[in-house]
Amino acid sequence: MTRPLPSRIVDSVLEGSIVGSFSRMGPLIRSRLPGWEDFPRMDGMTAVVTGGTSGIGAAAARKMALLGADVVITGRDRKRAGDLRKTIRAALDRDAIDTVLGDLSDLGSVQHIARTIVSRHPRVDVLVHNAGALLRDRTETRQGIEMTVAVHLLAPFLLTEELLPALRAAPHPRIITVSSGGMYTQRFELPGLEMPLDQYNGTVAYARAKRAQIVLTEEWQRRYGPEGFTFHAMHPGWVATPGLDTGLPLFGRIMKPLLRTPAEGADTIVWLAAGSPGSTHGGQFWCDRTPRSPYYLPGTRPGAARALIEGKALWKWCTERIQDGLRHTGDR
Repeated sequence: MTRPLPSRIVDSVLEGSIVGSFSRMGPLIRSRLPGWEDFPRMDGMTAVVTGGTSGIGAAAARKMALLGADVVITGRDRKRAGDLRKTIRAALDRDAIDTVLGDLSDLGSVQHIARTIVSRHPRVDVLVHNAGALLRDRTETRQGIEMTVAVHLLAPFLLTEELLPALRAAPHPRIITVSSGGMYTQRFELPGLEMPLDQYNGTVAYARAKRAQIVLTEEWQRRYGPEGFTFHAMHPGWVATPGLDTGLPLFGRIMKPLLRTPAEGADTIVWLAAGSPGSTHGGQFWCDRTPRSPYYLPGTRPGAARALIEGKALWKWCTERIQDGLRHTGDR
């Protein structure tokens, strides 16, 4: 649905201001403009949310459950998962939340998570790749992979592939990746994804992984779109979450009055998940229910031909890196 012209003008002004768009001013103003509608119901749908025990993931899971969906959340903390499940069950008087514990930094654990989900939920309508972290120091996973790349890129890639049977069982499967505005500062460079120790910068590593998520979303859509899949990437804005406090504490303190709530950050996730089939086009980058350009800075935008080459190269790299990692630890 095309929003009225006055709404689009105000939206464009906010987007151009950056702060107005990414801060809590964005949803505060945009949600009051004509064309901002209530969520459709999600009765009968099953949604999977990674990192669903706190922050944006928990807010998305809670809202989708309230809309009638059965929601599977993944996480590492048994207590937080149990507490969220109890809270939502009390609010709905039904057990709408299933929890699958596991560590997305471990490729073997990702496989276990996926196989557990498929065994319990043979049909998955929505998959939300939300789990992530901004790390100050370089660390490696059990498979010897730099942690930021493993969690933000390889885990979503492997989880999606492992869940394909359940996703194909849904009439209109949609996969939503929670990216970040930090990716605007980086162009995609495959050789620079896994930063070596002597060059490591946590903020840059995070931004590069988030840029790679955009490239992967576009490649996913090219490969699986003809089957009826819809892949989205989205930017939740600047959100007050435990991850922000840990990864960017100074930014969090300075911007505290302007930070969005987790529910505001999760709004576009739920809107994309609940929308009617065909109401949105796949392979795009969203913020506050509107497709945005994934490029702001000069030198970050590839040409069309280059974008195709980069997507194929990233796909090949993810496939080979995962295979090598699993062989390395004997998970296969």
